[in-house]
Amino acid sequence: MKRKSALLVLALALTVPLVAQAQLLQPVQPLDRIVAVVNDGVVLQSELDAALTQVQRQFAQNPQALPPKPVLERQVLERLILMKLQEQRAEENGIRATDQEVDAAVQNIAQQNHLDLTQMRQSLAQQGIDYAAFRKQIANQIMVQKLRDNVIHGAVQVSDSEVNNLINSPLFKAGEVDIAQILIAVPEGASPDEVNTAKAKADEVEKQIAGGLDFKAAAIRYSQAPNALDGGVVGWRRVDELAPALADLAIKMQPGQVTPPLRAPEGFYILKLEGKRAAPPVIVTEFHARDLLIRTSDLVSSAQAEQKILALRKDIVEHKADFAALARKDSQDDTTANDGGDMGWFTADHWGTVVGAALPKLKDGEVSQPLQVPEGWLLVQRLGMRQADRTMQVEREQARMAIGNRKAEDAYNSFLRDLRSSAYVRIMLPEAAAVAAPPQG
Repeated sequence: MKRKSALLVLALALTVPLVAQAQLLQPVQPLDRIVAVVNDGVVLQSELDAALTQVQRQFAQNPQALPPKPVLERQVLERLILMKLQEQRAEENGIRATDQEVDAAVQNIAQQNHLDLTQMRQSLAQQGIDYAAFRKQIANQIMVQKLRDNVIHGAVQVSDSEVNNLINSPLFKAGEVDIAQILIAVPEGASPDEVNTAKAKADEVEKQIAGGLDFKAAAIRYSQAPNALDGGVVGWRRVDELAPALADLAIKMQPGQVTPPLRAPEGFYILKLEGKRAAPPVIVTEFHARDLLIRTSDLVSSAQAEQKILALRKDIVEHKADFAALARKDSQDDTTANDGGDMGWFTADHWGTVVGAALPKLKDGEVSQPLQVPEGWLLVQRLGMRQADRTMQVEREQARMAIGNRKAEDAYNSFLRDLRSSAYVRIMLPEAAAVAAPPQG
């Protein structure tokens, strides 16, 4: 058996409710028109209407938070344009979503909504949504996630010295903060007049918030960040994941406070601290165990391996042979056989889900029934269980992840700004075109 390695996975967000997914896929209406030309692609009025409906439903209990329709249309249209650009770049780079990947994602969405596939298709049909169009939307999301992974691949190298420096910094012990943001963007290479104009707008937004305008409503109305339509919500972040200047400020703020406009390379940020909390210690359950593996192969069938492992187990439980001695003699687990099958202390899932599920059910000294694993058939003898403080180990993992996440976010936001600024985009919707909206980032 091979030890499972810890992988940092930037998970694809496909677990939103089915209704929310479906609202993006309303059927094309007669006399559909083009509302934006994006390079050699287009955004249709039906797509814009569906996305607007989604936002309006999200704020059904607080409709006054939404800006006037032309402003909202431009915000939504910018999001659709950015998505279209990412899809186009993915296709240019030969990035595709396989049928198997789409099948898995669709199955995941169905499970999140407590439906089987037949029920989900019926639900989509009741909403007037074509199932093929639904799968196409999921495929596009997978493509964009793959594009993101490619873009950030070379930007998230994290050295041990970076991890050590972060762990030793005061920011690392500062816990977590729940924040929201508003970005007033400044174009790359902006003139002093453009910077001053953006600063004046940011000052005016801050003044409106101080005068009673809800922060989320202000974000929807004015922010040019990708999360504007979510009310600027960033959510809980470790303080050390923030840019240093923002992190220093977040430590000093109290929940409910709003910052003045803060200059950043991409523009002016206004932040609101929603909450803060300390990072708790990490206490985990660890097991000590031995294993004995009989592998299957072209010459050894699964049934033969199972019979062999049953015979070995019989000798162990009848005290005819010692587990450790048999492991040294017969086990084909190259990582543990020489140590009498000793697996050391580990968390339940470290050696795989099959072993992880069996260990809690055993008593110390007890030998499991034969367990079928991908390599063949396995016996496990539990030797002990303990509660262990893994805070230091987890802190190093968190530090590495925090640095990687910050680098990844910076790299992809920069990529999106370049993608948007270099694209040919023509807004065909007069009301939205009249509303100023610099490229998002």
